[in-house]
Amino acid sequence: MPQGSSKAKRVVIFGNSAAGKSSLAKKLAAQHQLAHLDLDTLAWSPVTKQTPTPQRQDIAISVGAIDSFITQHNAWVIEGCYSDLLSHTLEKCSEVLFLNLSIELCIANAKKRPWEPHKYKSKAEQDNNLAMLLDWIAQYEQRIDTFSKLAHKKLYDEFSGEKTQLTKNQL
Repeated sequence: MPQGSSKAKRVVIFGNSAAGKSSLAKKLAAQHQLAHLDLDTLAWSPVTKQTPTPQRQDIAISVGAIDSFITQHNAWVIEGCYSDLLSHTLEKCSEVLFLNLSIELCIANAKKRPWEPHKYKSKAEQDNNLAMLLDWIAQYEQRIDTFSKLAHKKLYDEFSGEKTQLTKNQL
């Protein structure tokens, strides 16, 4: 964004798991004083004794939380792999970044990922989930769901504003 521009910086970042969305979002948030929303924090219902397996939150609840975040913050970065949620942010953002890294790079990133305490109670619990995550990452180009490359490419192609597609790690 040009210096002196009065338009608020509102960035949406999406891509495969372990593409570097959170790392890039944190970097942009620090550089530009942006509020940061990781969609992982609101896309899933809390795990309970009744529902010990993670379940997607009702989309209306997640969209309401996104709308609340956008209303509370003038300048922000929102990141995630949920095209069904991201589609609700596009008319309000100033730019999109599609992290379109190779499967191999995403797998390498996942293997080096530090502990994510907002997702896992311990590093050991996170590491126990690694094999499933690597399988998930590897299926990115074959899936046709909201998390797929197909869905992300559609978001990117249909966005008419400033957009960038990145194919390498940015940090």
